[in-house]
Amino acid sequence: MSSSTSRQQLRWTLAILALAQLMYALDLNIVFVALPEIGSELGFPGQTQQLVVSAYVVFAGGFLLFGGRAADLLGRRRIFVIALALYAVSSLAGGLADTPELIIAARAVQGIGGALLLPATLALINTVFEEGPPRNRALAVWGGAGASGLTIGALLGGVLTENFGWPSVFYVNVPLAGLLVVAALVVIPKDPARGERRSFDLPGALSVTAGSTLLVFALVQGPETGWGSAEVLAALGAAVVALALFVVIEKRSADPLLPFRLFRNRSLSISVSITFLYMATFGVLPYFLTVLMQSVHGYGALQTGLAFLIPSLAIAVGTQLGERFVGRLGTRTTLVAGFAVGAVGTAVLALGFDESAGYALLVPGLIVSGVGQGIVWTAMWIAAATGTAPEEQGVANGAASTGLNIGNAIGLAVFTALADHGTEGRTGEALRAATAHGEFVVVLLTAAGMAGGLFIALALRRPLDPSAAPSAPAPEKEQAVATP
Repeated sequence: MSSSTSRQQLRWTLAILALAQLMYALDLNIVFVALPEIGSELGFPGQTQQLVVSAYVVFAGGFLLFGGRAADLLGRRRIFVIALALYAVSSLAGGLADTPELIIAARAVQGIGGALLLPATLALINTVFEEGPPRNRALAVWGGAGASGLTIGALLGGVLTENFGWPSVFYVNVPLAGLLVVAALVVIPKDPARGERRSFDLPGALSVTAGSTLLVFALVQGPETGWGSAEVLAALGAAVVALALFVVIEKRSADPLLPFRLFRNRSLSISVSITFLYMATFGVLPYFLTVLMQSVHGYGALQTGLAFLIPSLAIAVGTQLGERFVGRLGTRTTLVAGFAVGAVGTAVLALGFDESAGYALLVPGLIVSGVGQGIVWTAMWIAAATGTAPEEQGVANGAASTGLNIGNAIGLAVFTALADHGTEGRTGEALRAATAHGEFVVVLLTAAGMAGGLFIALALRRPLDPSAAPSAPAPEKEQAVATP
């Protein structure tokens, strides 16, 4: 294969992986603005509508480590294609759903598809593109698609719901996932043949998947049914037992699902903490912005979606700045700068969380916070990929992605409970004022959490920046590297 052909193939590969990440990120938020219509048409009581979101979060968080190891052992392209097929089938089922049970089941399968897709996508990027500037540029493109997708999901959800009804937020995935399956089989290099047979740590996979799923379920259901409810306490207890069993199994396994030695790589261990904090702070803002716009200001689905256009553009700009800053300043300094910008912008954003404030008051904070969010998003995935061997990129990224989803679940659980405090028994204007005030406090707390990210990022060592770190082992020969 000529070098020009190789470069062209890499560009197409990156386009496919970026589109897949966009689809994954869209599904985290796309149903938020459609929830009222889904609840009305399918007969969801208001307090259970959140299950449409929770089912996705629970199963995506629970299966991430499984998905990462499956990509390493069974083939990254193979798992990538399987994940996209799951997306297409479950999205079609979701759009056709005529009962609450069916749509929740469809979202659960979508979550499993996401748990396979995210680590496989990252593992492909981190093995196809050489560590350093080529990989950083690829992660910036991929990151721009993913970080923007978190807010574009609300925009697209609003446009689709307003014009075509709530099933369209599911149907949109079907042709996109189908197209990506075909493109992946044509463009992405085949998985290399493996010379040694590796065992799949089934006991470890079962225990960590059960433990993670139960933990996320408890975190999601706690604010809904009460932290002292029997189902939440049972889920938490079972999660602790399953995760403790997982640790014991992994320590005794000759070929563990998650080799704990990977966390000797400081860049990976710190990045897991950062991905957790990222989604517990930046990642919850779209939810509270949606509540502010719809419940406080009375925006319709389309208006709410359009309101997310500005932060989406800001995040996209931030992801590209993140790649440039990493090349010039290093990963640690870039993460510190991103969290600092994000904290300032989010504190300014809080000023717009008032029942009498208009959208214009939100705009400065949305722009500055969005740029900071994009910078951190790109830099944290560069940190997660640094120093890990190609054959273990899947499980390493599965660990970082698990931190992402657990952070989102915990962030939403804690901050939703705080935001709802003081709204009990209120109606009308009093309820809107209490909701806005509760969210004002929560947004300030997320800004404080971002400031805490500064100190976590400072724990990274300067030599681990891509510009200074020794190169990781070369990727497989079948996946020759070139600059995109």
